[in-house]
Amino acid sequence: METTVVSTSNLAPDEFDRNVPRICGVCGDKATGFHFNAMTCEGCKGFFRRSMKRKAAFTCPFNGSCTITKDNRRHCQACRLKRCVDIGMMKEFILTDEEVQRKKDLIQRRKDDEAMREAEKEARRPRLSDEQSHVIATLVEAHHKTYDDSYSDFCRFRPPVREGPVTRSASRAASLHSLSDASSDSFSHSPESVDTKMNFNNLLMMYHEQGSSPDSSEEEGSSFSMLPHLADLVSYSIQKVIGFAKMIPGFRELTAEDQIALLKSSAIEVIMLRSNQSFNLEDMSWSCGGPDFKYQISDVTKAGHTLELLEPLVKFQVGLKKLNLQEEEHVMLMAICLLSPDRPGVQDHARIEALQDRLSETLQAYIQLHHPGERLLYAKMIQKLADLRSLNEEHSKQYRSLSFQPEHSMQLTPLVLEVFGSEVS
Repeated sequence: METTVVSTSNLAPDEFDRNVPRICGVCGDKATGFHFNAMTCEGCKGFFRRSMKRKAAFTCPFNGSCTITKDNRRHCQACRLKRCVDIGMMKEFILTDEEVQRKKDLIQRRKDDEAMREAEKEARRPRLSDEQSHVIATLVEAHHKTYDDSYSDFCRFRPPVREGPVTRSASRAASLHSLSDASSDSFSHSPESVDTKMNFNNLLMMYHEQGSSPDSSEEEGSSFSMLPHLADLVSYSIQKVIGFAKMIPGFRELTAEDQIALLKSSAIEVIMLRSNQSFNLEDMSWSCGGPDFKYQISDVTKAGHTLELLEPLVKFQVGLKKLNLQEEEHVMLMAICLLSPDRPGVQDHARIEALQDRLSETLQAYIQLHHPGERLLYAKMIQKLADLRSLNEEHSKQYRSLSFQPEHSMQLTPLVLEVFGSEVS
């Protein structure tokens, strides 16, 4: 059977160093690697292969001891072949045609398998569809258009008034705030620091030890000095939530009745989600520009709300802040919150559920793409929506209590009265 030749190009360890010259052991030309068990150039590799294939028998026309160089290597084939053998080139390294073909087939199969693995890996790699990318871009743009992080409009509200009689709720809230100042860094430290730092639960326990329920004091209703300002703030926030909702893909296609039902029942939840952007973990306040618009827990108690709402609200804000959501994740969570098919008064449940499912799938795809190692992030985000339902319920209870008192309800804006006062049943 006729034989052919396949080069073996495995290099010695030092041959990987480009500074080490590689010289053909036969003629001294530049070598290209190990061929048939010796370091040779391409010319001498081919010469040895052809000679073995033809079983050539060469005769030296001189004395059989010619010096082979790059320039004269063609002059004496006999001495050249002898030199090939002398440096270790072996005919046993020459493969038959069948062996060559098998080797080529094996190499090709390996290439094909590698290409298939890469294709499968690429197919499994998380990615966003064009539609999903468009939805995310639309929601981010909607948020930017309806959320002014300079808070420049706040100066148009009725001014905040923090003076006046200190109610028991405000006193206890201030105590809670002052305790948090002493351990503000406890929220950003590792679990190992819990023994030496006061965490948020410790603060709440200390608060509970300071007195009875704030609802038991008659002085609670005597002065809600922050109510006018915060009523304007909430009214302004509702307008922005409405603007955001109108830009959610699919929202405008819903019936007017369903749009109203969704907005009335979810507005306060979306406001709470949005307010996390201004929430400060260090002192548990909402910083909205200048010092007049830095809101402490005690400020909100002066608008009629008690710590039955504010305690879980601050816990919610702390937990959400610690998730370190990207802006895209934050806006998708707001949209999912708003498009909840189980809201009171909703009629076209299936259509709203389809819109929410599309957003949920987009959020999951985004998380898989940008947080491949955080498998629980989506579940944690959805849990925040459940927390918001409880906060919404407590807010509604406290709002009803406040609105029953004419001297307080007259401080509220028509939009606040419309959204929170005429709840869908």
